[in-house]
Amino acid sequence: MHRHAIAAVIVLVAIASGNPANAQVIRTYNNSTDSATNAINDTSAPCNNRFTRTFSVTGSFSVADVNVGILAAHTYRGDLVMYLVSPSGTRIQLTAGSGSNGAANFNAVFDDEASSSISNYTAGDTATPTTLVPPYNGSYRPASALSGFDGQTAAGTWTLEICDQYAQDSGTFYQATLFIAENPTNYADLSLAGSVSSASPSVGATISYSLTVNNSSASNQTALAVQVSDVLPAGVSFVAASGTGTYNSTTGTWSVGNLAPGQSASITLTVVVTASAGATVANYAEIIASSVADVDSTPGNNSTSEDDNATLNFTVGGTRVAGTAPVLSCPAGTTLFDWDAVSWSAGATSATYSLGSLGTVGFSITNPGTYLSNSTYGGQSPTRQNVVNGGYSPAQYSLMQLVNLTSQNDVVTTTISLPVAVSGAQFRIFDVDYANGQFADKVTIIGKLNGATVLPVVTNGVTNYVIGNSAYGDSTSADGSANGNIVVTFSSAIDTVIVSYGNHALAPADPGQQAIAIHDLAFCNPTTVLSVSKISSVISDPVNGTSNPRAIPGAVIEYCILISNSGNGTANTVVATDPLPGNLTYLANSMMSGTTCSGATTAEDDNSTGADESDPVGASVTSSSFTGLVSTIAPGVSVAFKLRATVQ
Repeated sequence: MHRHAIAAVIVLVAIASGNPANAQVIRTYNNSTDSATNAINDTSAPCNNRFTRTFSVTGSFSVADVNVGILAAHTYRGDLVMYLVSPSGTRIQLTAGSGSNGAANFNAVFDDEASSSISNYTAGDTATPTTLVPPYNGSYRPASALSGFDGQTAAGTWTLEICDQYAQDSGTFYQATLFIAENPTNYADLSLAGSVSSASPSVGATISYSLTVNNSSASNQTALAVQVSDVLPAGVSFVAASGTGTYNSTTGTWSVGNLAPGQSASITLTVVVTASAGATVANYAEIIASSVADVDSTPGNNSTSEDDNATLNFTVGGTRVAGTAPVLSCPAGTTLFDWDAVSWSAGATSATYSLGSLGTVGFSITNPGTYLSNSTYGGQSPTRQNVVNGGYSPAQYSLMQLVNLTSQNDVVTTTISLPVAVSGAQFRIFDVDYANGQFADKVTIIGKLNGATVLPVVTNGVTNYVIGNSAYGDSTSADGSANGNIVVTFSSAIDTVIVSYGNHALAPADPGQQAIAIHDLAFCNPTTVLSVSKISSVISDPVNGTSNPRAIPGAVIEYCILISNSGNGTANTVVATDPLPGNLTYLANSMMSGTTCSGATTAEDDNSTGADESDPVGASVTSSSFTGLVSTIAPGVSVAFKLRATVQ
C-alpha cells in the first residue's frame, strides 16, 4: 500500500464532566517511510550500525506524556535494542534486547501506564507492508520510563534508534508513531500523599491515617473546590477527623477547599482497629474533584499509577485467639434450627423445614464449580455430617459444602430464606481455614430485610481473621477442631441470610477441594412494637360554619386514633380504648376505619355486635368511651379510627 512518509495529527482529549481533569492535547506524529528489506541489521560490531527514523515536532509546548508505537518485521525480536531521543538529547531505552526471545516481528506501543512490561512481549506478532497501525496490537511498559521526557519542550527532532545486536537475523521497518501529550494552558497539578501511624497495630488500637494534597508550585491555576475520597475500609471504625476542610465519615469525602500553586492541605483521620490479628487492611484514597485540569492524572478514575492517589495498608499484629462473639439478645425468646433434628438428602441443593410457629425456612445452594463425594463426610455433598464438628463433644451435625472450584473468583452461595422477619440471629460456620497450594477459604455473610442489606458482626477463630463481614482462612484447622469456627451475629431484623464461600488471594488460581459447614441457627423470635397517637381537628361550629371554626359549644370535633406496629412481628387481637371527655357527646354513626387518618373511609357501626365486629377491624362506642378492635397488625402496618363528637 502507499504511505505518506511523515504525518502529524492533533487530538484533543478531555473529560466531559463537572471535574475537568487531564484535559490534554495529544499530538500524533507518524513516520511511515519503509526501509529497504532487511535494513535493520548489524554488519559490524554490535550496535554500531543503528537504524534511525525521525519525527519533526513544531510548535513550542511542554511535554506531559510520551508514547511511541513501532511496526517492524524481524525474525528474532530479541535481537533488537531500541531508544527514543528527544530534541534536548534525553535518550531513553525502550528495549534491552533478549537473546532468549525468538518471537518474530514487532507491533506494539510503549506506554508507561501499560499493565505489562516489554519483557513479557514474547509471542509472535504481525508486521507486513500492508499492516494498518495505529492501533498497535499490544501495549507495554518500556525498559526505562518515558516520563523522563515530561516537562521538556517538545519542539524539534525526535529520533527513534533501532539496534540489531546480532548479525544472523535482520528486519524491515514499516512505521513508527510518536504520541506526545501537551500540557493544557491552564492547569493545577494536584498530588496526594498519605501515611498510616502504625504498620502493625493490635486489635482495638487507635491509629490514624494522614493525607496531604498538594498543588504543585509549577501550576498556573488555583484549584477550587478540591475533594478527596477516602471511604474507610472494613476493619476500622471512624473516631474523628482533624485538619483542613471537613470530612464526611458517611460518604468518605474530604472537602479540602481551594489550593493555590505551591499550597498544601492535610487531614488526620483517627480510627479504631476492628479487624482481627493477621488481617491486612487496605485503605485507598484519591482526589475526585478539582475546578481545573490536572496535567498527569484524572480524578476519580481509580488508577493507582497516577500521583493523585494513596494506598495506606497495615497488618493487625498480636497473637491471634478466637474472638468473643456478641451476646444475642432476644426479648421474645429464640427459635433454634437444629441440624441434629432434621435430615438432608445427600447431594441435594435445596430443602425446606418447619421453623416452629414462625413457618417454613428454605435453604438453597448454588455452585459454579463441582460438588464432591467423600464417604468420610457423609457422601455426596452438600450433605449433613458430623465429622467436621467445630469441636463439639458429642459431635453435632452441620450442613457441609465440599466443593472443587475452578477459579479463585468462584463463589458458592447459600441462601437461607426465613418465613418472617426475625429480630436477630446467630450461628457458627465450621472449618474456615487454609491449605498451602490448595485453597484459602473466604466466607462473606450478609442479611437482607425487605431487600435492604443488613451486615452482621463476624467473630474470628484461630485459623482465620476477620475484616468487616468476611472471614479469611490463613492456617489449617483439623476436622474436629474449634479453631476454624467463626460466629455470625445479626443484632437487627433480617428475613434472609446469604453465605458466600470461595477463596482469597492466598489460594492458587485453580483451587483444590475445600469445605465449610454451617451449624445450627438461633433466631430471635419476632417482636411487636405498638405505638398509638391521637390527633383532633375542629370541623365546624355554629357561628363560623366550616370557615376557621372554633371549639365552642355546638362545634363538631373529629378525632383520629392511629395504631402502628414498627416491630418485626405481627400483633394479634389489638384493643384500643379512649375515654370521651365529659363535655363531648359522640356524633352517632361517625366512626370510620382505614390504614391512615386521611384514608379512614370504611364505616363502622356504633355497637359492639354484628358482622363488622367479626371482620379484621371493628369499633364500638358508649356514652363514655370508644373501643377499637383489630385482629392483626402486621409489621410496618397502621390502623386508623376516626370519630366525631359535639362540644356541649
